[in-house]
Amino acid sequence: MEEECRVLSIQSHVVRGYVGNRAATFPLQVLGFEVDAVNSVQFSNHTGYSHWKGQVLNSDELQELYDGLKLNSVNQYDYVLTVCDPVMGDQRDGEGAMYVPDDLLPVYREKVVPVADIITPNQFEAELLTGRKIHTQEEALEVMDMLHSMGPDTVVITSSDLLSPRGSDYLMALGSQRTRAPDGSMVTQRIRMEMHKVDAVFVGTGDLFAAMLLAWTHKHPNNLKVACEKTVSAMHHVLQRTIKCAKAKSGEGVKPSPAQLELRMVQSKKDIESPEIVVQATVL
Repeated sequence: MEEECRVLSIQSHVVRGYVGNRAATFPLQVLGFEVDAVNSVQFSNHTGYSHWKGQVLNSDELQELYDGLKLNSVNQYDYVLTVCDPVMGDQRDGEGAMYVPDDLLPVYREKVVPVADIITPNQFEAELLTGRKIHTQEEALEVMDMLHSMGPDTVVITSSDLLSPRGSDYLMALGSQRTRAPDGSMVTQRIRMEMHKVDAVFVGTGDLFAAMLLAWTHKHPNNLKVACEKTVSAMHHVLQRTIKCAKAKSGEGVKPSPAQLELRMVQSKKDIESPEIVVQATVL
């Protein structure tokens, strides 16, 4: 009998489209994981649309859902996947912008990150968490070491402003993983990936990335290079399929709408399950 691996995913939920739990649950299930989804937010659609309706659960309502699981003794999980990946902010027009109130930063830094095994910040979030600016690859590696010292064994800076060796048409991501060798010593693997930029604004890509990275690091626990190659290659296939379909629907010369840019997740099932490797990671 195949071993069951169960994930508790605590994220936002939308009726239409793929963000939060909608972006995470399908790929995890395709990759063989049982997923219990707790919807911290329930909206009609993501907030990139002109209008949205819905509810936000407060802490008591979230606790009540978990209490129900606990009363039935079905609250045993191998992993907890949450929006604290951490979703704090990003670069907008060259300037850093917070998604959350400033007073939540110490909570992320002191409470959330220390108990995480894997974190996937963008460059701006990594800088916020460590108080260090990143201008070079070497500085990025130092920042990831600082993040390791806060608790997580796996750190992936999912996007950066650093110039890729392959040129300005490529986005650079960096990863670092600490594992313990048989002799008890700590071994750190560092990698760099370059992905071709896509001229579109997608929503839910961070949630999809975090879910697939969780799955592939579980399947390749001591090989960040392979886990990231499979994750990023699958992302590439999903985004390429999405932009191709969006442009076909919008028409030539017309900017696709948020509805047309919803991730083509179901259509990408085979690519999620067994991605052709199109992005190679460089071991640093």
